[in-house]
Amino acid sequence: MSKSITNKDQQVTYLKERLHIFMEVLDSIDPESTELDDIDRLINMVDDIEDKMDTFKHRSTSTEE
Repeated sequence: MSKSITNKDQQVTYLKERLHIFMEVLDSIDPESTELDDIDRLINMVDDIEDKMDTFKHRSTSTEE
């Protein structure tokens, strides 16, 4: 298991990288041949990013207390 990211700069960098990957996947999709499974994968990617943001937010609040 990887080490938890607690540094704010590293958290932002991680999220930027994940968003960049998402954008690359989105740009590579052909609208004419996209299937429901492809859309589901995109939604899952966004959900994963959102979950990670919540995790980072929780970590930063708990370390500030």
